[in-house]
Amino acid sequence: MAKTISTILGVVFILVGLIGFIVPGFLGTHLSLAHNLVHIISGAVALYFGLAGTLAGARLFCLVFGAVYLLLGVVGFLAGGDKQHTIAGITHSGTDSRLFQALPGTLELATMDHTVHILLGLVFLIGGLITKADVRHAVD
Repeated sequence: MAKTISTILGVVFILVGLIGFIVPGFLGTHLSLAHNLVHIISGAVALYFGLAGTLAGARLFCLVFGAVYLLLGVVGFLAGGDKQHTIAGITHSGTDSRLFQALPGTLELATMDHTVHILLGLVFLIGGLITKADVRHAVD
């Protein structure tokens, strides 16, 4: 399951990274240049583990990446505050009650970003945890 999750979400990450260059406010997110590059690189790494990596490697990737994304989403909600968006080109103007400015003007994560990060983190973690039994029976 970890290889399948890594492959599917790797493609999704790359697509979102590319779409973000055209529609920076895609689905209410804040897709700056830095955010798009993170998505494209993350997608490439996920695709590697999904298509060329071992099952154990894909499982570990899902667990680590899932934990990081889940933590990123939770920290975003907890550390974010009522702040003004400062990224040029984002169609959402004004403030967000949970805006987390990791790098102000460059990488800003708002409520929708946090929600998506938590959901992605959970999907990756579930993929890694479900694969536990498969790793013992797989021949790499």
